[in-house]
Amino acid sequence: MMMKTAIVTGASRGIGYAIAKRLGLDGYQVVLMATGEQEKHTEAFSKLTDMGISWHYVQGRIDIARDREHLVGETLRRFGRVDVLVNNAGVAPLERRDILEMSEESFDRVMGVNTKGTLFLTQLVAKQMLRQEWIWEKRGTIVNIGSCSAEVSSTARGEYCISKAGVAMATQLFADRLAPEGILVHEVRPGVIATDMTSAVKEKYDAMIESGVFPMKRWGTPEDVANAVSVFCSDQILYTTGSYLDIDGGFHIRRL
Repeated sequence: MMMKTAIVTGASRGIGYAIAKRLGLDGYQVVLMATGEQEKHTEAFSKLTDMGISWHYVQGRIDIARDREHLVGETLRRFGRVDVLVNNAGVAPLERRDILEMSEESFDRVMGVNTKGTLFLTQLVAKQMLRQEWIWEKRGTIVNIGSCSAEVSSTARGEYCISKAGVAMATQLFADRLAPEGILVHEVRPGVIATDMTSAVKEKYDAMIESGVFPMKRWGTPEDVANAVSVFCSDQILYTTGSYLDIDGGFHIRRL
């Protein structure tokens, strides 16, 4: 029986690793992409093997065209096709600075990975999906990992908010373009998730959670995000595209 193949970017740790593991347990062959050498992640990847997950690792950066092309080429060489793309790779500003002091260098770096890299990898994978035989109920699924920051202002990391707003629009554009082709495009918007990216501001978010800013008074986990991605990639949701799901403990609810 032919197996489906999923690409997950930023998959060596945190949310990306949880997504790769979840999809692997769902029965996908998984290609994990991240910037570090494979040897750095031996323990984590060994756990995937122990779970019976068929995986392949590709080192690279999504903001570099040749690395994106190498990723797709390696996926086809190893597994023969691409059925799912999860655009999870992303970076935060190296330094939180007031938007009046934000540098062009920081803006270019964050936009280059979060928005440009996501957009052009999606373009590349979508073209590959269109070349493939349409076997299952849908031709493919693309899930972008956005952020509540697409709509929530953080003036000390404006470049990140702008980059995620761009991901939200890219989701809409590709969903519109690819719907007639049987490729569904969705977005998952995490809120405050316990990862390396949020560890630097743990005290701030601990206080916000304790004070009731979030209706559900706990940190989100990478697994919370991974489970949402799993549903979008399944055949349980086939009559919507361009949709997004807030995984934020209810933070998106406006309250008086």
